[in-house]
Amino acid sequence: MNRVAFIYAFMLVLLFLGCSSAKKALYAEESVGSIAFASPRIPVNVPKETPKIEPPAVPLHILGKGSMDGATLARFLRNTNPLIEKKFAEDFAEIYVEEAAVEGVNHDVAFSQMCLETGFLSYGGLVTPDMNNFCGLGSTGAGVAGERFPTPRIGVRAQIQHLKVYATGAPLKRELVDPRRQYVSAGSAPTIDGLSGSWASDGEYAQKIKNILSRLYRGSF
Repeated sequence: MNRVAFIYAFMLVLLFLGCSSAKKALYAEESVGSIAFASPRIPVNVPKETPKIEPPAVPLHILGKGSMDGATLARFLRNTNPLIEKKFAEDFAEIYVEEAAVEGVNHDVAFSQMCLETGFLSYGGLVTPDMNNFCGLGSTGAGVAGERFPTPRIGVRAQIQHLKVYATGAPLKRELVDPRRQYVSAGSAPTIDGLSGSWASDGEYAQKIKNILSRLYRGSF
């Protein structure tokens, strides 16, 4: 090989090595650039399942604490009887919560009994709205309409007191307003089932109250 050919070959080798280094450097820059500017991975938020809240069980006993607040009772009443004014329904329901709490009676039970006795305050029988008699006290049939009370609160209080005397022999917390207290053997019916054939002659009376309670609970959960 002559001197010129050797120099030419040597220059080709240098040129080849230079191109390879340049390619490697360019590839490294591209790699760094792709890492530096890569789009961040956005985590996907998978919604958690909301645990299902089961409605409370229908109570067995007359005494106890109700599960529904006054606003829920009022909505339940107006859902069945939309003719009732919202303000009246709310105030009326709160009376049940308050009066029942004083005597230790479950206000859900008392309210459901009222819904049964008055047809959700639609009445239609011997008992009329002006009587403030929400549980048929003294309405024994044969044209006997029953007791009258001066205000809705006193009418509710009489119902609560009457329920309490069925449930227990414990003394009342407030002055007696129930005019039919003497006709009940104290503690003779501590459970809702005991009201059938005692509070009312209807053998399905207790079951009807429990059906309303079930509707109340299912519709609120």
